[in-house]
Amino acid sequence: MTIHEFSLRGLRVRDITLEVPLDWADPAGARRIDVFAREVSKPGMQDAPVLLFLQGGPGGKGPRPAPEGGWIGEALKTHRVLLLDQRGTGRSTPVDRAAIAGLTAEEAADYIRLFRAEQIIADAEHIRREVYGGARWQTLGQSYGGFLTLSYLSFAPEALSACYVTGGITSITPNAEDIYRNTLPRTARKTAEFYRRYPQHIDTMTTIVDVVSNDEVILPSGDRLSARRLQTLGIDFGMSTGFEGLLWMLDEAMLPSGRLSDTFLAGVDARTQYWGNPLYAILQEEIYASGTGSTSWAAHRMRSEVGGFEADAEGPVPFTGEMFFPWQFDEIASLRPFRDAALALHERTDHPELYDLGQLAKNEVPVAAAMYHDDMFVPIEFAEQTRDAVPNMHLWITNEFEHDGLRQDPQIVRTLMTRVEQEGGAL
Repeated sequence: MTIHEFSLRGLRVRDITLEVPLDWADPAGARRIDVFAREVSKPGMQDAPVLLFLQGGPGGKGPRPAPEGGWIGEALKTHRVLLLDQRGTGRSTPVDRAAIAGLTAEEAADYIRLFRAEQIIADAEHIRREVYGGARWQTLGQSYGGFLTLSYLSFAPEALSACYVTGGITSITPNAEDIYRNTLPRTARKTAEFYRRYPQHIDTMTTIVDVVSNDEVILPSGDRLSARRLQTLGIDFGMSTGFEGLLWMLDEAMLPSGRLSDTFLAGVDARTQYWGNPLYAILQEEIYASGTGSTSWAAHRMRSEVGGFEADAEGPVPFTGEMFFPWQFDEIASLRPFRDAALALHERTDHPELYDLGQLAKNEVPVAAAMYHDDMFVPIEFAEQTRDAVPNMHLWITNEFEHDGLRQDPQIVRTLMTRVEQEGGAL
């Protein structure tokens, strides 16, 4: 273990790196990786309770702290904040092209499976024991971090004194098909709202689809831009500024000559590449894979089943949301090295259990969660089912925020902490 301490404009920062087994099911195995976490605290708060932040994703590294401000600044009033780079991300040993170079498809799939929730929780437990002497801590899970919270409550509840979740309470009996049957119509409703607000871009999108369908349009990465790749820009509709981000991208899309602008092409390329977080694409369906049965590209199949998502259909061009399709691993440069591994992974039929339903049914750890009624990524219906199955879980359901509510209003974290205090406090 190595620890490096420094000051960041009045904040105390500790960078922590530990070596852990690649596979916690074989802790004595020869293969090891590094896991990195960064503790941030205010002066004089070295003994404050630890709040472990579980980042959204999958495949998302912990946020980098800025002096004061944001939800981190709010949390630092009462806690030390531990920002974990989940295995495979950030300064932890990364999953990148080099990590799977020379492996067969099945070997690469085996390797990538070792970056699922159960391994992340085992890493967190190792940090808690080695760095914090095994003391209980609290967690804050954003989006996929809420999924991880449910896994943590399943497999190591004794580690937790309280859990806070924002936009991340999912089904504890997950089925990828059911998820996408719900989120695809939600995406269609967000698309309709985008065109209602900015009807001038109905024609813009139709024109762009015509251009990329009839001409060879090459992105800065060398990829050819397809209509279906263009449609994936709808993933941002689940965020507070997502509509406006696409509004201004489309505003500069077409040149008077009828050619697509370099500015637009660069923007599309940047938003649809995954150089820094390939696990987000590769493991997107794996986060719903628990027990037996393959996901078999559920989003791709449900897109056809639900219908209405063809780029050349009558009416405004539809967008897609937080879902990945097999063709992306052919068309996108940053995903191409993972193509064979992704194909193999999506056909796997045996998966570690993500949750322990028996343990969750007798949960004693206080959990307070903010869930967003119109969330395009984590449907409220599944959160309510989980709330009913897990004791001591309290949902605050609001339509005031989008999926990134924690970023919109840092006071959300304080509201959740206050709710736990009102219910008797942390354990």
